[in-house]
Amino acid sequence: MPEMDKEGKKFYVGVRQKSELFYVKGSTELDWGMKNRLARIFNPKDGKTVMLAIDHGYFQGPTSGLERIDISIMPLVLYVDTLMVTRGILRSMIPPSVIKPVVIRASGGPSILKELSDEQIAMDMEDCIRLGVCATAIQVFIGGEFESRSVINMTKLVDAGLRYGIATMAVTAVGRDMKRDAKYFRLAARICAELGANFIKTYYTEEGFETVTSSCPVPVVIAGGKKIPEMDALTMAYCAINEGAAGVDMGRNIFQSDSPLGMIQAIKAIVHDNEKPEQAYKLYESIKNSK
Repeated sequence: MPEMDKEGKKFYVGVRQKSELFYVKGSTELDWGMKNRLARIFNPKDGKTVMLAIDHGYFQGPTSGLERIDISIMPLVLYVDTLMVTRGILRSMIPPSVIKPVVIRASGGPSILKELSDEQIAMDMEDCIRLGVCATAIQVFIGGEFESRSVINMTKLVDAGLRYGIATMAVTAVGRDMKRDAKYFRLAARICAELGANFIKTYYTEEGFETVTSSCPVPVVIAGGKKIPEMDALTMAYCAINEGAAGVDMGRNIFQSDSPLGMIQAIKAIVHDNEKPEQAYKLYESIKNSK
């Protein structure tokens, strides 16, 4: 038998045990495991995240900039907080030594040749567990042809995620004919949050975006959308963060940039260091010109 230690004496009677509220918006009452996964996605130092979205191939094939993940994307992973990816690319291209948290694309079905809102859940939660992901991502097509099904698909992922402690990110998809204004994104984000999504990916609007973030009870991260000039993308990220966004989830504005390495570091400076767009652009240019 091992020697027994003496009973402890430092019980600090009269000193109340600290109980801190969890810093991720709307997540205080979640289980420890899910909060731990959210804490890996949203940096505990400031509650924000820089996500790199490289899941575009699930509906549009080898997108420009994503032809070779090993060559174009792997050098960027060092500078991100979170990687958003499909399970096929995760298994085939991302080394298991990469310890960045993963948000996995869990919906799919139609290609760019078909009606995009006709999506289904395309991944089982058991596979999410096998892959060790922190959250699933699913498109929700508010106002789309298959709106109801996409919403119910999301709630099914929420239910499965709650069972196993894996968060759900709802992506507010926008059809070609939908108006991209704050009124629409308030509606879409709030519906997703009301039905259980743990955080929302949506688009930035130049007018009224702060009403989207303030009326949504869970964190909002912005999508980068189509490729725009670097200064415009940096300005968009800065404005979004200062109007309540908890991070950015950019893809094409990173990997289609003239300097993806410069752009990801410039975005990181804005999100985590509150750098002004002009200074972030100088950082981007210095890294671009150093190669």
